Amino acid sequence: MKDLRKLFSDPHGVIANGGCLVIGEVAQAHDGSLGMAHAYIDAIANAGADAVKFQTHIAAAESTPSEQWRVKFSLQDKTRYDYWKRMEFTEEQWHGLKMHADERGLLFLSSPFSLEAADLLTRVGVSAWKVASGELGSVSLLERMMATGLPFILSSGMSALEELDAAVARARKAMLPLAVLQCTTAYPCPPEKIGLNQLALLRERYGCVTGLSDHSGTIYPGLAGVSLGMGVLEVHVTMSREMFGPDVKASVTCEEFRQMIGGVRFIEKAMAHPVDKNAMAAEMKPLRHLFNKSLVARHDLDAGTILKPEHLALKKPGTGLPEERLPAVLGKKLKHALKADALLSDQDLA
Repeated sequence: MKDLRKLFSDPHGVIANGGCLVIGEVAQAHDGSLGMAHAYIDAIANAGADAVKFQTHIAAAESTPSEQWRVKFSLQDKTRYDYWKRMEFTEEQWHGLKMHADERGLLFLSSPFSLEAADLLTRVGVSAWKVASGELGSVSLLERMMATGLPFILSSGMSALEELDAAVARARKAMLPLAVLQCTTAYPCPPEKIGLNQLALLRERYGCVTGLSDHSGTIYPGLAGVSLGMGVLEVHVTMSREMFGPDVKASVTCEEFRQMIGGVRFIEKAMAHPVDKNAMAAEMKPLRHLFNKSLVARHDLDAGTILKPEHLALKKPGTGLPEERLPAVLGKKLKHALKADALLSDQDLA
C-alpha cells in the first residue's frame, strides 16, 4: 500500500515517493446493496487501483425529510432523505468493507457527511480523510476529522479560493499531510471545464501535492494530469454504463479504469527515466547498419572505370561506404571489376 504521508511530503516528488495515488470512487454506485459494495472493492482492486472510496451517509444526522432532490432520479425513494436512509450501512457492515479492502491491498477511504459519520469512520479506520466538495466549509466536521491526525485530501469543486484558503490553513495549522484536488461539480464534466491548469496553480499556491477529482466519464483527464505531475487521481467507477445511479454518466467502466491505470503507470515510468539522446544513439549504433544505406555498383562495372554518379546507387545494408563519401569517391578509378549491387569499399579504389 502507498505511504500517504511520504507521498504528500513533496509536491514535486510524486514519482519518487510512490507515484500517483489512484482512487476508485464507489460513492452511491452500490445503490444500498452491501453485496454490490463488496463487488466494487474487488473490481477496483482487480483494476490495479491504490484505494477504494465510499461515501458515508447517516440520514438522520445529515438531512431533514424536507431536503430537496437536486435531480429526481430514484423511482423508489419518495424523498432525498429516504434515499440517504437506503444508502446507509451499519457500523458492522462498514468494518466488513474495511476488512475486505485491507485483504485486497487497497487503502480504505470514505467521505463523511456528518459528525456522526466521521466518528463512525474513525472507529472503522480510514487511511486518510477525503473531504467532499460540499463539506469544505463545514468547520466543525473539518475539525473533527483533523483531530485524528490523518492525512487530508481536499476537493475543491464548489469552493472559491478564499474558502479553499481557509481549509488549507486549518490543515496546515494541524500539521497534517495534505493534498488538494481540482474538481468541477458537473456530471459529466465537459473538457473545457476540467481545469488542468489548476494543478500547477494550486501546487504553487499551497505548496502541496495536487490532484484531480475527475467527473468527465473518460480516462483522458487523468492521463493528462499525471503527465503534469499530479499526485492524486480520483474517478468514479461503474460496473457498466447500463447501471442505475446518478453518477453513471460521470463514471468510467471497470475496463476503462484498468486501462487508465495502465496508462498512468506507463507515463510515470516514462517520466522517471529521462532519455540522453547521445547515449541512446550510441546504444542504437549496431542497428544503424540495418537501416542505413551504402554506395553500391548500379550495374556491372569494369576494372579501370572512372566513377561517375550514374555508376553508383545507395542501397541497404549500411556496412559499406556511406552516402557522405560520394563526393570523394567520384572521379576515382576502380582497381577491379564490380558486380551489380556490390558494396563499394576503399580497397576497390585506386
